[in-house]
Amino acid sequence: MQDATTQATKRAATSNRSRAVSADLIAVVIAVTNGEPRVLTIGQADALPSGPFELGHRSLQSGLRAWVERQTGHPLGYIEQLYTFADRDRIGDERVQRVISISYLGLTREEQTERSPTHGWQGWYDYFPWEDHRAGVPPIVPNILMPRLLAWADEAAAPNMRLDRRQRVEFAFGLDDRGWNEELALQRYELLYEAALAAEATRGSDSGSALTAPGRPMIADHRRILATGIARLRTKIKYRPVVFELMPPTFTLLQLQRTVEALAGRLVHKPNFRRLIEDQDLVEETGETMSDTGGRPAKRFRFRQTVLAERAVAGTKLPLSRA
Repeated sequence: MQDATTQATKRAATSNRSRAVSADLIAVVIAVTNGEPRVLTIGQADALPSGPFELGHRSLQSGLRAWVERQTGHPLGYIEQLYTFADRDRIGDERVQRVISISYLGLTREEQTERSPTHGWQGWYDYFPWEDHRAGVPPIVPNILMPRLLAWADEAAAPNMRLDRRQRVEFAFGLDDRGWNEELALQRYELLYEAALAAEATRGSDSGSALTAPGRPMIADHRRILATGIARLRTKIKYRPVVFELMPPTFTLLQLQRTVEALAGRLVHKPNFRRLIEDQDLVEETGETMSDTGGRPAKRFRFRQTVLAERAVAGTKLPLSRA
């Protein structure tokens, strides 16, 4: 009887472990350095800082901050919860336990430190080269992505599915005069994944590896999480002054404009941008100038912190160039 009870207990424990759920905390930490958006990574630049939520953590945020500082030595400033990822097949092997990832978006300034084998800053367009439209439509879109995505759409068995796929491609990539929408970064990545053009979609198989789209892959679904962070930030800079979390204490209006353009992957209309920034009283002059701009000295500005108390909804309202 005791042996039977012991065996039943072991079977129950094994079954419980197979159904166990653990929570990971993942950080999408963004900085803009020399006009380029960068993301903090660990490992071989193929993972975001992350770690399990433990009983000793006072809160989710404190746990996240502890993991990021432990893995990268970089303390976090501004963070906000991004999204909770809980898809059954998001990690791959869930025979032992199901992993739910609670992600956060962090905005900071990159610290210039010695190169580290365990962590570093990477340009986010290395992972999503089709997202940078500052110099016009990148050749990868018409030359590589569109032919493959449209071929994938035409491969659907049912006519209604072919139409649905084609409409989603046209909408996400701005075809047929729809216009490029920088906020759809996540939808574009998920389309590429569904079409088996993202390297992560063909991981562990030989099929389609030669047809995967350019762009640096990441472990598990970390590139999807990064795309989620990019989409959130591109949307948020239009109605909240979060861009100033990425700026040094003082800056020129050109530096501010270049930062906004780096994040959006689009150019902004310079006169309109400056007029909007000044009309909304988002910045104030410091009385100092910067002389290394290649022309006449440029005024230095700083963010007006009182804006946060004066107006809950203050943003850059990007005057994006449609040229």
